[in-house]
Amino acid sequence: MPAPDIVELDSIDRFTELIDVRSPAEFADDCLPRARNFPVLNDAERAEVGTLYVQVSPLAARKRGAVLVARNIARHIEEAFAGRPAQWQPLVYCWRGGQRSRAMAIVLGEVGWRVAVLRGGYKGYRRRVIDEIGRLPAQLRYVVICGETGSAKSRLLAALAAQGAQVLDLEGLARHRGSILGDIPLAPQPSQRGFETLLHASLRGLDPAAPVFVESESRKIGNVQVPEGLIAAMRASTCVRVSAPLEARVQHLLVEYRRFVDDPAALGVRIDLLGDRYPRELLERWKSAVHAGQAAQFVAEILQRHYDPAYRRSMERNFPGLAASGVVALATLSDDELEEAARTLIRSYAIEPASA
Repeated sequence: MPAPDIVELDSIDRFTELIDVRSPAEFADDCLPRARNFPVLNDAERAEVGTLYVQVSPLAARKRGAVLVARNIARHIEEAFAGRPAQWQPLVYCWRGGQRSRAMAIVLGEVGWRVAVLRGGYKGYRRRVIDEIGRLPAQLRYVVICGETGSAKSRLLAALAAQGAQVLDLEGLARHRGSILGDIPLAPQPSQRGFETLLHASLRGLDPAAPVFVESESRKIGNVQVPEGLIAAMRASTCVRVSAPLEARVQHLLVEYRRFVDDPAALGVRIDLLGDRYPRELLERWKSAVHAGQAAQFVAEILQRHYDPAYRRSMERNFPGLAASGVVALATLSDDELEEAARTLIRSYAIEPASA
């Protein structure tokens, strides 16, 4: 029975499908782009084999593992792979390109499919991600969109992208808006590794010859950290400040966070998270305003008292170029106004809009 072909990372695009045979927990933490999970050992089985290895013997672990792996591969072929055509070309990987991926590849190869194993497995891919997210940020030229909370920076980025500009949407990759209300319903944040994999794919797709628009961010977005190299590159870059009246920002936030306005109890839980910064009397007053249907009053006050001062301190400390930056003055934060602002920024930084 011949050994399966071993291929390098640079060859993965020629394969029809990427098969990750690691356990579901390993896959959920992070995986290669395009990969699908067909584990040869599930989480409980992997733990069982590991326990046998330590407490009984390596031979006992291998025998039990062989039974489980063979059973799972058979099930995948019978159920998931039954309809794959003769020309199917899967690339299989596990943690290091070892026993788990070889076992799957050997059986698939015996069926007749042109299968290969990724050299180094996920671990080799992870090394590349770490290396390149350390190097790539310094090769790009950024235009950092700054602006107080509620000034629709994310919507402006979307308008820029829609008109052909290069955009790095860090909050989109992190699936979090970066505040105590920032989690996105039904979209849990990726793990740190998963975030870095998404970031790596985005960075690799950017053209160093053209500016990259990105929103000013702190080091942490929800539960994930922005790599130090990217933070440093952004903070040394050109800034554009978006300004908008308080009333427009309040109305924008009431729409963006409608689910909290409609659920005062849930919003109250988030307000309580500020208990180490503000007196209990103030927090209770804010919660009472929300329960009384005065959400606009609460939003205006928390912007003026909490978010705006924090923003000014952060910008002064981390973005020295902001003082000399251009200003995009917005009045209503309407879609039309944001689209016009995007067109202005595109013209200012010599990016040709995408053809209609």
